[in-house]
Formats: sequence, structure tokens, C-alpha cells
Amino acid sequence: MSALKPFPAVFYNKEKIENLSNVFCPPYDIISKEQQEAYYKQDPYNFIRLELAKETPKDDDKDNKYTRARKTYEEWLKKGILKQDTTPCIYFYKQDYKYQGQKYTRMGFLGLLKINEDSGVRILPHEHTHAAAKTDRLTLWSTLKTNLSSIFVGYADKAGKIDRVFIKELANQKPCLEAIDHDKVKHTVWRLENPDKIQEIVNIIDGQDLFICDGHHRFEVANQIRRESLKKAKRITGEEPYNYVMTYFTNMDSKDLQIFPIHRIVKKFPISVNLLEQYFRIDKVKTKIDWLVLLARAGQNEHSFGLYNKQGMFLLRLKNRTLIDKMVQEGSKEYRSLDAAILKAFIFDQVGVASEDVVYSKDPEEVIQAVNEGQAEAGFILNPVQVGQLRAIALHDERMPPKTTYFYPKVLSGLTIYKMD
Repeated sequence: MSALKPFPAVFYNKEKIENLSNVFCPPYDIISKEQQEAYYKQDPYNFIRLELAKETPKDDDKDNKYTRARKTYEEWLKKGILKQDTTPCIYFYKQDYKYQGQKYTRMGFLGLLKINEDSGVRILPHEHTHAAAKTDRLTLWSTLKTNLSSIFVGYADKAGKIDRVFIKELANQKPCLEAIDHDKVKHTVWRLENPDKIQEIVNIIDGQDLFICDGHHRFEVANQIRRESLKKAKRITGEEPYNYVMTYFTNMDSKDLQIFPIHRIVKKFPISVNLLEQYFRIDKVKTKIDWLVLLARAGQNEHSFGLYNKQGMFLLRLKNRTLIDKMVQEGSKEYRSLDAAILKAFIFDQVGVASEDVVYSKDPEEVIQAVNEGQAEAGFILNPVQVGQLRAIALHDERMPPKTTYFYPKVLSGLTIYKMD
């Protein structure tokens, strides 16, 4: 049994949509209330109406955000706003973006990943999940009988064999979809329907360890739908739609796979910087640019953090690595070497920072602003997790501390949809 297979996706009909850039949205879990409202106003066919429909005070069992999403979905299919492909395909997906002035291109593809036991691959998570988020996605997908947004996994392909399939077959072909999002990331999608070329890709994926980069809640929801479906099934072939989850695959050996750090905004920080000298060498830095550059440089060889408070910007570098095993009590060597785990053990636990006083952000500017406006007493800037660390921790069947990784750019919601009925 193969782990990967093509599928006939449901997608936006270009003949009905004036500007495709206006109808996509990010994954539900990074959309704020303000962004939800903005996407609603952006276009009457924006995917937000399916992915994250609005709640109202009058919602009940018969009329709620899930039933309204189903009604909208059915209307769009009926009107031809959404249409289903006629052929099972793999959808190559290119994202062009800039980060810190440099241009990057992340290649990947969308297909179905088999989640039952005979798939021939191990699917390895690295994060904990929360019950409320799973309940929300389970209700939505079950109501629509549809997988609306993909999970995101990494595979190994040092030789770039899958990229070569794209270059030979599709690079010179007209894409089926192009869009630019609010972060100015360009998203381009091509259809691969050649069965022989699809089989080449299937053969590369089969037998691998696949690492979940994003979409842990969606992955668990897909498994829950499968378990519930199996209980009701009278005859099982192993190829039923519930045995698969729509998945974005990308090469973990690619230099363009970006993992951003997630920083900590601390509402209450009860000690002065000087009291951290027990564990850290501390240097005050004058400018934000120098601060971030020095932090990145220090992070190549040592555990370091940027600290911002009303006294200014500071670079903290751990003095003694041998204390890590004593201070970080849990996990493998790779887990204990995570900056997020070290920050918690050497600073937050020592000074009594409560978990409810920590807010997470991927934007250093937001951290600085929170302190300047008096919403927080301190902010900590972290360096990113390395791909090798993620692999090692997942292979140990461990989970990273909450909010440790942020994969960028996000896979847009609405590019492809998987009908599970």
C-alpha cells in the first residue's frame, strides 16, 4: 500500500473569480478576529466563510457557524464558484517570498497522505495539541464532509528528485493558479496528472519517515474521523476517503525551508537584568539592528537570548553548558538543548514567571511595542529551531515546548479542497 496518492481537488473556478488573490486566507489558527473581519470584507467568496465562519449570539444546534459554512460550501459548488477536478492529480505548489531582504522559493506539492497502519511510512509530530482546537476542526470537517486545509509534512530528498520531476514536466507549463497574499508571498500551483510521473513521486515518499511541520491538530482530527468511520463501517477496503488526509509535502533538505522562532512577551517580570548574571553573560546593545545581528551570530555557537525591557536591549549568553542537564529535567539531549526549554528552566522557572503571563509572537517589533506601551515588563527574542533538532526530537517521540516553531510561509487555505464523501 502506498502512503501517497493523487486526488481530484475541489478548487476555485477562475472563470467565476475576478481576482484569485482576494479569495484565499491563511490557516484558521493564525487568524485574529480583526483579520477574520477583514477577509470577510475583502471578497464575498473569500475562503474565510468556510475555514473560519463567524459566530453569532443566536447560534444553536441547527444554525451555527458550521452549518452556515456547509450551506455556503454547497451554494458555491452549485453556482460553480468551486469546481472539482476531473482527474486525480498531484498539485505542485511554489511559494516565492522575501525574508530579511533575500529572495527564497519553497517548492512542494499537495496530495493525499494515507494515515492507516499499512501506509508504509511513519508520520512523526513534534508539538502538543489542544482539545478545543481539535473539537472545532472535527465539527467543521464532519459537517462539510470535507478536508478544507492541508497538514504540512517534510520528507527527505537530498538529491532533489521530486523537484526534477517538476522541472521536466511542469516548469514551462502555464500554472492553473496564481495569487499573492497579504505578506506579498506569491503562490503558484500546477497540476501533475501524468500517472508515471506521479508514481515516481510515490516511490520516493514510500518507506520514509515524514515529519509534521504544521497542522498537528488537523492531523489528529483526520485520525479521529477515521476511527469514528471505522466503527460504523460494515466492509473495509483500506482505500476509503477517511483513510487519507490532504497534505502539503516539502523537502526538509531544502535551504529554502524557513523555521521562524516564536518570541516571548512577559507581562510580569519581577527581577532586574543584573540578577540573571548567575547564569548568563549580559551585554547591553545600543541599536535594534545590532541586537538582532549579535543574537543570530551568538546563536550559531551558544545558547543566547535577546532581552528587552525599559532599561534597554540586552544580549544574554549562557555561561555554562554543563548546567543544562541539571536545570532542564525532562527530555532527550536534543530536547534539553532547545532554547525554549533553556529559557524556561534558567529564567522563567527561576524567577517565577507564570505561564498565563507569557504571550507569544513571531514579530520582534510586536515584542518591543508591548514593552514600550506598558503591556509587558519584558520581552525575550529567540533564535530559530534548526531542522535537525526538529527531526531528532520527533524521532525520539517527544514534543517541543508550546510555541517553539513557526514555519514560513504558511500554506494558503482554499488552494485545494478534499471531498471526503
